Amino acid sequence: MQQRLLQHLSLFHFLVLAVDPSVPETAMPGPGGAGPGPRLGAVAAAAAALLALLVPAAGSSAAAGCEVPPSHRFDCGAERLLAREGCEARGCCYAPAASGAGGGPPWCFFPRGYRSYRAENLTATARGYAARLRRVAPSFLPGDVGVLRLDVALETESRLRFTLRDPARQRYEVPLATPRVSARAASTLYGVQVHEDPFGLVVSRRPGGQVLLNTTVAPLFFADQFLQISTSLPSRFISGLGEHLAPLVLDTAWTKVTLWNRDMAPVPQVNLYGSHPFYLVIEDGGSAHGVFLLNSNAMDVVLQPSPALTWRTTGGILDFYVFLGPDPKSVVRQYLDVVGFPFMPPYWGLGFHLCRWGYSSTTTTRQAVANMSAARFPLDVQWNDLDYMDAKRDFTFNKETFKDYPDMVRDFHQRGLRYVMIVDPGISSSGPPGTYKPYDDGLKRGVFIRNATGQPLIGKVWPGPTAFPDFTNPETHEWWHDMVKDFHDQVPFDGMWIDMNEPSNFVEGSQDGCPNNSLEKPPYVPGVFGGRLQAGTICASSQQYLSSHYNLHSLYGLTEAIASHDALVRIRGKRPFVISRSTFSGHGRYAGHWTGDVESNWEQLSYSVPEVLLFNLLGVPLVGADICGFLGDTSEELCVRWTQLGAFYPFMRNHNDHGNRPQEPYAFSPAAQDAMRKALRLRYSLLPYLYTLFHRAHTAGETVARPLFLEFPKDPNTWTVDRQLLWGGGLLVTPVLEAGQTKVSGYFPAGTWYSLVGVGAAAGLPGAATPFLRPDSTIHSKGQWVLLPAPLDTINVHVRAGHVLPLQEPAFSTAESRKKGMALVVALTPDGFARGELFWDDGESWQSFEKGDYTETLFLAAHVSVGGGCLGTALQPPAVTILGVTSPPRQVLANGARVDDFSYCSDTQVLSVPVSLPMWEQFVITWS
Repeated sequence: MQQRLLQHLSLFHFLVLAVDPSVPETAMPGPGGAGPGPRLGAVAAAAAALLALLVPAAGSSAAAGCEVPPSHRFDCGAERLLAREGCEARGCCYAPAASGAGGGPPWCFFPRGYRSYRAENLTATARGYAARLRRVAPSFLPGDVGVLRLDVALETESRLRFTLRDPARQRYEVPLATPRVSARAASTLYGVQVHEDPFGLVVSRRPGGQVLLNTTVAPLFFADQFLQISTSLPSRFISGLGEHLAPLVLDTAWTKVTLWNRDMAPVPQVNLYGSHPFYLVIEDGGSAHGVFLLNSNAMDVVLQPSPALTWRTTGGILDFYVFLGPDPKSVVRQYLDVVGFPFMPPYWGLGFHLCRWGYSSTTTTRQAVANMSAARFPLDVQWNDLDYMDAKRDFTFNKETFKDYPDMVRDFHQRGLRYVMIVDPGISSSGPPGTYKPYDDGLKRGVFIRNATGQPLIGKVWPGPTAFPDFTNPETHEWWHDMVKDFHDQVPFDGMWIDMNEPSNFVEGSQDGCPNNSLEKPPYVPGVFGGRLQAGTICASSQQYLSSHYNLHSLYGLTEAIASHDALVRIRGKRPFVISRSTFSGHGRYAGHWTGDVESNWEQLSYSVPEVLLFNLLGVPLVGADICGFLGDTSEELCVRWTQLGAFYPFMRNHNDHGNRPQEPYAFSPAAQDAMRKALRLRYSLLPYLYTLFHRAHTAGETVARPLFLEFPKDPNTWTVDRQLLWGGGLLVTPVLEAGQTKVSGYFPAGTWYSLVGVGAAAGLPGAATPFLRPDSTIHSKGQWVLLPAPLDTINVHVRAGHVLPLQEPAFSTAESRKKGMALVVALTPDGFARGELFWDDGESWQSFEKGDYTETLFLAAHVSVGGGCLGTALQPPAVTILGVTSPPRQVLANGARVDDFSYCSDTQVLSVPVSLPMWEQFVITWS
């Protein structure tokens, strides 16, 4: 009878206080916020009283609510395994499963209606609504917080924020600058309901009522070192929650994602270098929403097949943003509105980068550059790993093997090359006083993280004993700037590669161990590799300027990236270039990322595609994996295929470990070199298009490399595709990711797709590799998989009808290429339309867009004409190539003048118009 009464009462939503702007005022709290208005008052009061009799409190018998399907069970013993007696003492249900507690449904789970907090005094505020939450019964957690404050802010039409805090005590909050909103949105794409007892929050999409977030599915917990909240999900198509090695769409079959930055060579099911507590869900019909938990503590995110998700974190507050989209592109842009749009990289940063741990001298480094030139490979940026340092200490160089180091870098500059070197955060602490300025000066200025006794915490990294700068301290930023400037005055490097910044530590905690306290041994430890928070890093209880490392750990790489970014702007006065291993939400605003110590194998090659796509969704578009792999020996075939794919990483670098087989492009057979050369020249031809995509990311919060579902969300076949990638909306890349394959299957969404085997003669670019458009290369798709030929010298790249791509004649560096002519590839839709744009500036000035120092061109093709125009830089396209011209033109005009030497191929339906028109003026090409 008790269960039947609950079922009937639930039909009336008797515990719902509606906080939806569309609800009449009579349904809102009464005057002064003392209680519900007349419409809800009597019903809610009676229902609440009845509920107290019907729903078991925490610790009471739960048998009546234990009939929960396995996929809907939420773990009641997350912090430790519980036997039946301990489980039932918590008022929970016990049902051992054959799969075991770690690989499937929990054995100990919450019954339906388990009460944790009750909402009281819901009131309207200037930004939305607020309520007090009161714990109904003591929980089983130490440091339990009995009273919470709920704030719901209707920030924009498509963005909702809600926070849960302890009103009696200031707790740690992430120091990320987020938008400040003083008034609630006038209208919203969402409705919000607050369930009173047990407390829960429901967010639904308007119109339609699709529930996106429903925290009533499991109880809320809020203790000093354990916070947990769960929600249902509207579908199983969820992506995000980086950094991990996994498919782009996560498996909801009891998958646990742990976020706690860790120096860990990428393998599945472990916490890696970055923490991004943001997810995106694609709903039925192709709508999408996203959720961001602004919390930097160690956490687990558990996915289950109901589908549902549980957040568990070890501290801070619960600070959630919900993004309503309604499409995936909008979700990403709304997320970036909060964490920051990506920085604009210098043009040279999009060229080819070469590095190796093992370039042991300036002679070796110079030889690598000379070999690239002799083999006629493009190269823009030469790097050095630890080899250049004196005893592996930051801001030093070896005066024997690198005695002409400054001259080498200046020589590179004269050749049009740039130079980047590695910098680790650990500062050597072992030398005699007065012999190593970074440490001596750092001690005087108090910039290092401190241990429990107030002294600098000493760990161990490459140089041996090391102290760790505290980048949350403003004085550390000044000290870091001074150290970077001192070194730059000696060696005029162009960018910084910041590594080991999780921070990594070769001893656990410190050389003196860690204290025995609750920060080192919290009541709940997420699934971190090593089983302890200090494993592979420094003591959690060490102290930083803003808080304990327990709270700040996953922010370490981000704070170092900010300090490095700012230092380079001040020192060089140009656009900064920083690549970092450790990341957190908002990282893309300051730096790029490479995916760490990947192995030279086919599995890692394949995983790199979803990894690159994931970081673009997370707002870090400048990302790539080490081409050919870092750990272990590559093979020739693997390196060719990796170079072909790497040509379409937004950040393209070949990086090798010491002692491995050489993997520079010139180290392979002539046939392999030809294939790699072709891929590199294709990339360099497309750099104007890529650069424009980065501009759109920087100014409009768009992605550069993007999954198919971002462009085609209404096609469910695209949702799980993560072995292909798009550049923007106009270029589809289908790489070979398995050994021995000469064909590859790719999914082509509905539309017309033109195969861009290359861009040389077809696009009028002299000197390019000899790519062409095959007669059978156009795909008219209804949304289907297509088997493509893929010999070893080819990567399949298709231009989407409706797009105009700006191209440039490739050269051996971007500095050379920028001096050469440009071309357009116009891919017409069947009804004769295409659109494109070009952003152009000097490629490296700081804030050129913000200062208005740029050129922007819009290209439009409609029926029988192509036009464009801009103000500024004098660019002249040597040719315009138009794809999809269905009949031979009788006449072609350029700005009204007859063009006699155009060419047309009826097999490929390609029209080539050799013209030289000033792009800083409007121009029109017509044919009839």
